[in-house]
Amino acid sequence: MANQETFLTPEGHKKLEEELRYLTTVRRPEVAKAIHEAKMDGDVSENAGYEEAKRQQAFLEGRIMTIQGMLENAVIIESNGPSDTVLLGSKVTVREEGFEPETYVIVGSVEADPTGGRISNESPLGKALMGRCAGDRVAYEAPSGRIEMEILDVE
Repeated sequence: MANQETFLTPEGHKKLEEELRYLTTVRRPEVAKAIHEAKMDGDVSENAGYEEAKRQQAFLEGRIMTIQGMLENAVIIESNGPSDTVLLGSKVTVREEGFEPETYVIVGSVEADPTGGRISNESPLGKALMGRCAGDRVAYEAPSGRIEMEILDVE
């Protein structure tokens, strides 16, 4: 299976590196200690503490592998100065008829946080905005139906 590129802003890349460092230097030793202490309690076959510690270890190692894979395949989204076209990393202000304007930053799916104003280039709205310019009208399908917006500004 080919590795998929992970689009990250420099801040998103740093955040993942920090999470990986925390998981490997703090959480991994904590979980190992919990497993060791549970083993010291005797028979592990009916030891709930041991089973929970092993579950935590499996989740932790899975997350570490996921982050390592994302970082190995990271493509950093660089801001190349002003652009009038929506690209990864663009800050886009849009307005739906009858609503106040909203501003979003277009990011890769790993960093998406719609409530924080960061939408994925793979989301329906993100796909509709990519490659468009200020003044363009875009439409996309949402669970509530078709939504149309005007692009007011692209930074």
